[in-house]
Amino acid sequence: MAMRKWREILKNIAICLGILGAAVLLSIALSGVNDDNNPFAVPVFILAMALIARLTDGYVYGIAASLVGTFCVNYMFTYPFWEFDLTVTGYPLTFAMMLVVSIFISALTTQIKRQEQLRFEAEREKMRANLLRAIAHDIRTPLASILGASSALSQQSLTEADRTTLIEAIHRDASWLARVTENLLSVTRFTGQDVVLKKTDEVVEEIVGSAIVKYRRAPSALPVHVAQPETILIAPMDATLIEQVLINLFDNVSAHAGNATGIWLRISGERDRVALLVEDDGCGIPPALLPKLFDGGARARPDEGRGMGIGLSVCRTIVRAHGGELSAGNSPRGGAAFTFYLPCMEVEHA
Repeated sequence: MAMRKWREILKNIAICLGILGAAVLLSIALSGVNDDNNPFAVPVFILAMALIARLTDGYVYGIAASLVGTFCVNYMFTYPFWEFDLTVTGYPLTFAMMLVVSIFISALTTQIKRQEQLRFEAEREKMRANLLRAIAHDIRTPLASILGASSALSQQSLTEADRTTLIEAIHRDASWLARVTENLLSVTRFTGQDVVLKKTDEVVEEIVGSAIVKYRRAPSALPVHVAQPETILIAPMDATLIEQVLINLFDNVSAHAGNATGIWLRISGERDRVALLVEDDGCGIPPALLPKLFDGGARARPDEGRGMGIGLSVCRTIVRAHGGELSAGNSPRGGAAFTFYLPCMEVEHA
């Protein structure tokens, strides 16, 4: 903990020194345009104060930078040069106003960042509460099914066909519970204070292929049709987590798309990002459900015992942690359509 705190302090100091150094160099360069008092120094250093306040933590660095910036303008870029002098008419008021403006910008920027952090924490707590409610409701049905089936297996009067049916039901419900547990673990991973993804450059088509292979192991798996560009798309990602996003979307089709006959996945490159579109030809998503689809407890149909929102909430959390976004709608094929984007760092031609 202490080591991390010191690293943050050193990082903030480095940001301050770097921005102030850049402001000094820029003001020196602009001084060549005007040999007299530098009229550009004050706005340059005020801009530097705003950047420092935005990129550092707390009030201290912004206020300290405001004092240093005011001194630099007076000492280096105001006549008499390389002297600290407040006796010239108008200078005291000018520098006092610069200091006040810089401190105000620093305080205002810090307050905005704190409000953003509070809003983020409130959204995170809301997601936790929604997930806990959804999981508490959803696990009861498969657990009751597993308990009932295991109890029935102890009866000697069952036929071999009945035993096979019960065993398959236990396996199906246990597999579903395993996926819920995996999703829940992913959520807890992203709701901590110090979340750092270990991203590596991955070929998007390879991650998609791996996810499809794993999805096809499920008895209820549907055919997956992939359309991909001729170019090789590479994006930084945690490969395991992005695979989980794709598998969750595929499983969602199997579980909730009704009479769907297949899944269509289209990969495309859009400037500095990769887009992945997952569609089906099932029953689609009711319009009233779309606004709360990612809350953690949504159901495709009112009579459904299992939620579809847990996996979708996890998917959006994972995609956003990668700097992307996940959205939902309905496909021209008649079913659901989910699109998510990932920042793309490199595109190679085949």
